[in-house]
Amino acid sequence: MTAMTHYQYPDCMRFRSSPAHGETVSMRACAGVPRNKALLAGSVCAAVALAAPPAAAQPAAAGAGTAYPLKSVRMVIGFPPGGGTDIVGRIVALKLSEALGQQVIADNRGGAAGQIAAELVARAPPDGHTLMMAHIAAISILPGIVTKLPYDPQRDFAAVSLVAIGPNLLVLHPSVPAKNVKELIALARARPGQLHYATPGAGSVQHLAAELFKLQAQVDILHVPYKGSGQSIIDLIAGNVHMDFDSVPPVIHHVRSGRLRALAVTSAQRFSLLPDIPTVTEGGVPGFDMSTWWGLVTPAAVRKDILARLHTEVTKLLTQAEVKQRLATVGAEAVGNSPEAFTAFIRAERDKYARIAKAANIQLD
Repeated sequence: MTAMTHYQYPDCMRFRSSPAHGETVSMRACAGVPRNKALLAGSVCAAVALAAPPAAAQPAAAGAGTAYPLKSVRMVIGFPPGGGTDIVGRIVALKLSEALGQQVIADNRGGAAGQIAAELVARAPPDGHTLMMAHIAAISILPGIVTKLPYDPQRDFAAVSLVAIGPNLLVLHPSVPAKNVKELIALARARPGQLHYATPGAGSVQHLAAELFKLQAQVDILHVPYKGSGQSIIDLIAGNVHMDFDSVPPVIHHVRSGRLRALAVTSAQRFSLLPDIPTVTEGGVPGFDMSTWWGLVTPAAVRKDILARLHTEVTKLLTQAEVKQRLATVGAEAVGNSPEAFTAFIRAERDKYARIAKAANIQLD
């Protein structure tokens, strides 16, 4: 049944019908029109008024203090289905739907290392009904390697919370005759330009991780960019490329099944969820440290009460044992922090990757 919202009408009787699809249709009967039409309009409005629930039970117009959310919420994911961002995003979307009482719909907008999704969210209405599962690439890496982004990572987004973090995993196709990082380095030096590494796109954290590895290990391996981790992993499993520095979620199941071989994690220390896998540093590349993270952001001008509600619900769900377990099974560790702490973290990460991109001479335009 269509909900009716009434307004004050001294000389005119007005009502607005708000269909489920969000469009608005207005009807108005004013003084000065023929009497029979005015009476008809008055009768319609009176009937509507009698049929409608009391004013206190009706939804308020959008504005300060309005209940939130008023409709389903879209969570934009900047990568295709099957990648780490998609997996983490859908875990959070499911639980956030329960917490908000409205469906949170995952909307994959892959391409350009997350730029397409970030631009869409930056331009969305700041009403809390459009969110983004932000990924390190679009928010912290691209600003250091793309001169003209279609959005400003500092100005256009409000940070809600850091959701999860995890190292990347250096994985090989089983046909590659290297059992550890030292053997891989020796093989790459013996076959310069013959080993290929896959990434979900130029400018991704996987791309920078591999380029940093090339720089520090002094090897020549070739970049093969794809449109998302889903596609790159399919080709890696098929043996069409040799290696990948992917985030843990999309590859860990293939490592456990034996379809891929894990050599090292890219963090400075061993990862608590994968304690038996050594670090790249342990393999002979001192100081190697790169991890992938995911966090929730909204358009910048969102109301403070909406931001506070989202922060409360997201940090609360990240403490749930079920969520922690689901994230852990794909190699991501639940975090949860304040908007201020997440904002500072983003800034520090942006500075870090700008230094790495400069050292590796990575520039996309």
